[in-house]
Order: sequence, then C-alpha cells, then structure tokens
Amino acid sequence: MTVKEKYFELLDKVKEEAQKKVSASGKKKVYYVSAEFLIGKLLSNNLINLGMFDEVKEELEREGFSIYDIEEAEPEPSLGNGGLGRLAACFLDSMASLGIKGDGIGLNYHYGLFKQVFENNCQKALPNPWIEEKSWLTKTDVVYDITFGDIKVKSRMYDIDVVGYDNRTNKLHLFDVESVDESIVKEDSIDFDKKDIKKNLTLFLYPDDSDDDGRLLRVYQQYFMVSNGARLILDECRAAGSNLHDLYEYAAIQINDTHPTMIIPELIRLLTAEGISMDEAVEIVSKTCAYTNHTILAEALEKWPLSFLEKAVPQLVPIIKELDRRVRTAFDDKSVYIIDDNDRVHMAHIDIHYGYSVNGVAYLHTEILKKEELNNFYKLYPEKFNNKTNGITFRRWLLHCNEELASFITGLIGDGYKKDSAQLSKLLDFKNDENVLMRLNEIKHNNKVRFADYLKKTQGIDIDADSVFDVQVKRLHEYKRQQMNALYVIYKYLEIKKGNKPKTPITVIFGAKAAPAYVIAKDIIHLILCLSELINNDPEVSPYLKVVMIENYNVTKAAKVIPACDISEQISLASKEASGTGNMKFMLNGALTLGTMDGANVEIAELVGEENIYTFGADSNTVIEHYKNHTYVSKDIYNGDELIKNLVDFIVSSDMIRLGDKEMLTRLYKELINKDWFMTLLDLKEYISVKEKALADYEDRRAWAAKALVNIAKSGFFSSDRTIAEYDKDIWKSRK
Repeated sequence: MTVKEKYFELLDKVKEEAQKKVSASGKKKVYYVSAEFLIGKLLSNNLINLGMFDEVKEELEREGFSIYDIEEAEPEPSLGNGGLGRLAACFLDSMASLGIKGDGIGLNYHYGLFKQVFENNCQKALPNPWIEEKSWLTKTDVVYDITFGDIKVKSRMYDIDVVGYDNRTNKLHLFDVESVDESIVKEDSIDFDKKDIKKNLTLFLYPDDSDDDGRLLRVYQQYFMVSNGARLILDECRAAGSNLHDLYEYAAIQINDTHPTMIIPELIRLLTAEGISMDEAVEIVSKTCAYTNHTILAEALEKWPLSFLEKAVPQLVPIIKELDRRVRTAFDDKSVYIIDDNDRVHMAHIDIHYGYSVNGVAYLHTEILKKEELNNFYKLYPEKFNNKTNGITFRRWLLHCNEELASFITGLIGDGYKKDSAQLSKLLDFKNDENVLMRLNEIKHNNKVRFADYLKKTQGIDIDADSVFDVQVKRLHEYKRQQMNALYVIYKYLEIKKGNKPKTPITVIFGAKAAPAYVIAKDIIHLILCLSELINNDPEVSPYLKVVMIENYNVTKAAKVIPACDISEQISLASKEASGTGNMKFMLNGALTLGTMDGANVEIAELVGEENIYTFGADSNTVIEHYKNHTYVSKDIYNGDELIKNLVDFIVSSDMIRLGDKEMLTRLYKELINKDWFMTLLDLKEYISVKEKALADYEDRRAWAAKALVNIAKSGFFSSDRTIAEYDKDIWKSRK
C-alpha cells in the first residue's frame, strides 16, 4: 500500500468516526457565513480532536508508515487567504469543541487564491487545485436553482466535517456551481474568461478585480454564496419547527466581514415571497443577523456600484433601495446612507443598520471603530457595538504543530490546558527553573533544525539552525509593512559590510502572497527576493545574515515555521491591523513579539508586561492625527535623515538593479519617497533600534527563555474557545 492509499484509508476512517459525533441537539443554530475558511490540512487535527492521534500514529508505525509522511500526502484545501479565513476556521473548531450547534457557510473554490511560485525574483500565480477523487468533501443532495439577472445556475452543497475537541461534529457547508469548468483556466496562469459566469463562478477566491469584469464576478460569487446560504437556513429552521416569523429564535447569522452582506436583503426577499410583510421581514432579519468588522481600512469596506447589482442581482435592488429609504427617513446624515451620491452601495452600512450586533476583533480596533471610523454609526446605535478579541485554536497551533513543546508542558502542568487554555498560566511557577528554561531552549532549537530541514527539502535553501530566526509571515499588504523589515535587512547588510558583525547570525524569514492585482505588494516581494539573492551570494555577509522567503506560504508551512521562530514580527502601522492572529500563534510557541502597539499586540503587551515584548512606533492617536491633518510627508523624512535616505536609495542601487527589474524597484522606491501611505519611514529608525536591542538580548539565552516562558503562560487568553464563548454569551445566545 502506498502512502497516498494509506491516507485515503485514514480519511474514510476519520470521516466515519466524525459522523458518530454529529448531533441535532440545541434549538438555536449559529450560521457563520464567510467568503474564506482557511482550514488547513485536516487529518492530524481531526485525529487529535477525536482523541485518536497517538493510537493511530503507533498503529501506522507498526505497519511501516509515518503519520508525518501521510500528512505530506494530504493536499491543503484552497479555501482562504489570510487572517480572515484562518479565524473563520478557528471559530468553527471552537464552536464544535464547546458543543455549540453551529455550521459554516461558504464557497467550494476549486483553485482557491492561487499557488505562488517564484521566477526571476518575482511572484508568479498558478492555479492551486486541491480537490481529489477522495477528499474531506462529502457531496450532499442539497441543490438549489440560483437566478441572477441574466443567468440561472444550479448549485450543490458539499460538506466538510468540523470535528470538535472531545465534543460534537458540526459542518462546513460549501456551495458549488454544477456547471463549473476548470478547463477554461489558461495553462500555467490564473487567467480565465471572467464573463462566463456559469463556468467560472467557483474557480477562484477573490478573482482579479482590476477590471469591471472581475469586480462584477465578485458580486456574482457573493450573491451565489448568500442565496444558497439563506435558502439552507430557512429550510433547516422550518424543519426544526420555525414558522419563519420566529426565525431569530432558531438562527443566529454571523456575517464575517462585508462579503456576505447580501444575505440581509436576500433573506428579506425570501421572507416577503412567503407572504410576510416588508416591515416584519426587515424586523425578523434585523434580529437574526450580526456583523463582524475586520478592518479599519476604508478601501476594504466594500462599496459596489448600483449598476453592478442591477446587472447581477436585480431582484435585490428594490429591497436595497427600500432599506436605504428607511435610513434616509430616520436620519439626515448622508454619511450613514446605504446608497451614496455616486450610486455606490455601502455594504457595511447595510450590516450596521439591519443587524443587531457590530463587533470589532481587538480592544484597540473596536475603540477606533467607535471613536473614529464608525463613530457616526456608534452615535446612532451605541448598544450594538461590542468587542470580541480574536483567538486561535491552540490545539492545532500547539498540540499539532509543536508536539515536543506540548508534551513538555503536559509533563509540567498536566493536560487540563488542552480544554482550558487559561491553565497555561501554571507555567509561571517555572519562570526561574534552570532546567525548564534550558529545555525550552532545546525544544526551540529542535524546531529550528526541523524547519531548516524542511526548507532545504522543499526549496533547496540552507539556513543555520543556530541563528536567530526573525519571522514575518502573513498576507502581503503595505500596512503590514514588510517593506520596513526589508529596509532593516538593507541596514544590517550595510552594517556587516562595514565590519559590524552580529554575535549570533540572523536569518530573516518572510512568507506572504500578494493579491495578483496589487502591484506595489508584488514589488515588495520582488525587493525581498532580490535582497535574498544579493545577501545569500555575498561570502562576506552570508555567514552573518540570511534572507529567505517561504514559497506559497499557507497553513501547512505556518505550522512548520511558527514553532521555530525566535522573534515574531508584528509591525503594522498602529491603528491599521484590526487584530492579527499570527501574533498569538507565535506567542503560544515561545516567540517574543517585536511589534507596534496595534491590534491585539496591545493586549499581548498588557498580559506579558513590557519586559517580555519589544514595542516601538508612533501610537494610534498620532497616526490618526497625521491622516486627519495631512501632516505626514515621507519626502521630508527621507531628505532630512541620512541613514533613512541611504537605506531607501539602496533599493535602486546598481547592486539591486543588476539582480532585479528596474521598473519594479523604481516604482517601490518612488512610492516610499512620494507617498508612503502606511508611514514606513515614520517608524523606521525606532524599529531598527528596538530590533537591535532584541537581538542583543537574545545573547542571554537563559533570560530570553524566561521571557518566552512568560509569553507561553500568558497566551491562554487568546484561545478561540474564549472568543466563541463570548460570542455566544453576548451575541448568539444559542445556549441560554
């Protein structure tokens, strides 16, 4: 039997065991609707949650197989991109683990976002197929006819089991279009006919929206998701005993960001088609739907031209206009209207007016929403606004990806933390235990060796496991400021060239995908890859500094690099990162955060204390004032500081142009000098200074291990179990 055949055999066995934990208990059901579910590989995670991992691992060894080889044979579902999708996956896991009756609703993307490969120091995007003849998908008999303005398609629902830890099994419902045609994608690219909706609807997550056809396709996708979801919800609630007038007693619908917003007018449309009056339909839906805001970036709050909706979903337009009319009747503030003067439909405005809860995802984020970005709405509906700080499934991010550390923790404090992450705080008793701290360093080194081996095997790159691993892995966006980290790399390169060599070598590790239409993001990747080539081929510098970029960064690769990390880069511009969840995973695995006081970094800093985190940068109030008053001018900083000027100029130096694309490097160079919308240069010098301090502190390995232990001990707060318990208590009330 081959490894792949063994994987298929195990897959069937796990699906069979998961079915035994399916339960119909509970009257009210939570429906978590999201464009993304970044669920990662499922085999080992499901075995852990079913309590079967160790037994299966031993059984496989007796048969001559390794569970780790079988993991490698499993494809990773291409159903998400960044934190939004990973969070949705964590939430489903925690709902099932807490025994909450709750399912996910999304789309069955055949090619996901894309597979990233590097060619000529540039990102190239390829299709990322993951659906095999046998997979975690289970085909169901649930089918619907979905009508758009000019097209009718047939959908089918596929289910993936969501196995809770020692609890129930819920479902992730993924809708697909029966007429999807993978062959329309051009060879060796992610290009396809964006107008052929019947064939392309579920091919890609976030198709290129640099033209109207791409933007319109997103509208079709979003409506397809919510129309299917709305019908399923009504069908299931009816079957459970609802007469639809009491829908909110049977369903709580959580709208994850603005992509599923159209579920509100669609539900109203379906309820009025059942003979319910418009007034009552609006009231029912407003008591059923809740909205999670994931961004402070205005451009990320979707606004669709009314003309797009008139073409794709004309049946919703009269309802959206009616909802807008009601808002205009109630309020005379134009900023809260649903349809603006340019005939754009503001999706978040629908969610806020016609949902009963609006939550941010970290304390700072929620406060900024209330005081700044959504202040006009907060004044109208203060009772709707609440905070739910994000969390992670610590079982996947500790028990699964860092078995050695999990085993050590269990030996120290028992295994109660596996269900109650707050028990990790018991580790504080060992803060001064010499043997414990030595063992922590040993485990970290072992994880670094494992990651180095993995990188060598997958990308042919050698890195030094005795170096400091400085890691920034996340979606590529200017506000996350990978470009600032790259400027630090330039700083360190030039310092080594001057003879200022670090005591311990440094390996700077990046991992990120740039959206295909996001030009500057792709330029930043190009810069990093060029720096990598320059430094790694310089015999004077490479023994002391190495730069690598993980190709096609995903959940699987995150699980390899996070346990190996020493310094966790969380350097977004203060006020721009809603929460972050990577920061929590690194903390749990004993990395120290180097970050701005942004998103959940604020809460991490409060928990661990300033001596166990490295913070820098302008605070959120300063940044917000700069934006408000237009007082940030990057060119002034560039011209006024010789060090900063030298670092930025290096981007277009002859050494770099020789290795890279002159147009791409020049465009990024000009962006930093003339615009720098996310204020890289504002924080650059303090970032360099604080990073140098962290690297100096690393030399005291015992003291560093003590800081790492505090981070692990305090990470229990960031469990998604805690987050979901708060959602249920304050918003869904499914178990009242």
